[in-house]
Amino acid sequence: MKILVTGAAGFIGMHASLSLLARGDEVVGIDNLNDYYDPQLKLDRLAALTPHERFRFVKLDVADRAGIERLFAEEQFDRVIHLAAQAGVRYSLINPHAYAESNLVGFLNILEGCRHNKVGHLVYASSSSVYGGNARMPFSEHDSVDHPVSLYAATKKANELMAHTYSHLYGLPTTGLRFFTVYGPWGRPDMALFLFVKAVLEGRSIDVFNHGKMRRDFTYIDDIVEGVIRTLDHVATPDDAFDAQNPDPARSTAPFRVFNIGNNDPVELMEFIAAIEKSLGVEAKKNFLPIQDGDVPATFADTSELNAWTGFAPATSVQDGVGRFVAWYRDYYKV
Repeated sequence: MKILVTGAAGFIGMHASLSLLARGDEVVGIDNLNDYYDPQLKLDRLAALTPHERFRFVKLDVADRAGIERLFAEEQFDRVIHLAAQAGVRYSLINPHAYAESNLVGFLNILEGCRHNKVGHLVYASSSSVYGGNARMPFSEHDSVDHPVSLYAATKKANELMAHTYSHLYGLPTTGLRFFTVYGPWGRPDMALFLFVKAVLEGRSIDVFNHGKMRRDFTYIDDIVEGVIRTLDHVATPDDAFDAQNPDPARSTAPFRVFNIGNNDPVELMEFIAAIEKSLGVEAKKNFLPIQDGDVPATFADTSELNAWTGFAPATSVQDGVGRFVAWYRDYYKV
């Protein structure tokens, strides 16, 4: 198939593109290469993709309406994996307009491109952050997610609503994937694992929020990509059992689906830090702080729906995943 991967120079986008190429697909990757974090890391990710003869890169912002229209019309994609977005919960408190432009306007442009060019399936990145103020664990796709606690989360919930509209009106099959704390080699520098490893190796203290009383469903990148591609291959279909009298947020009479992708095994933050210390052979100096605005104390994914739909369940342990990241970090930065 010919597949568009947006955000191809990003963490998940690079890994997803490599997996698609490995199985024989043609991949067109787009990215705006912005400076939200070090663009060199993005260029180096692209350098891992460009030797493949079935990969082409186009520098393009998803918020560029005319550019996206031209791309879809010229390429006639079979399927689309939409990962481009303004990421980060905390940054949304500082620069909210970036989230509206990329996550709302950009997503609308992708939906329109899919609609007008008969794309067979759109798989897009949602986020565990949509669960916001929910306290019932594990988080289930069947629960209401109407209480976001950050603008980033609100834009991701909006993406799910926008996708449903296009599935309903135009029969466009769409699947949203709620990612839970993705980590691994080539990860984002604004994520905890990257920040912690960098600080420890430089002899600096690490900031431990909520005084360490956080739990996260850390999910290794290979598991995320396996879930993305299996979902891509299982095209969303209407649910004939959908009950409009008791509507299920994850189902519809339209070809629309939403799934969690998490490790289904939340880990205490202090246990995660211990895995880092073990991999590095160094004890971290810790600076304990209150929880940050927009953050949540715990995440925990119920992945039974993903498993039932695709037959896949993530299973990489934190110790193994952290060890692989540390090995990559040391090699990449020569430390």
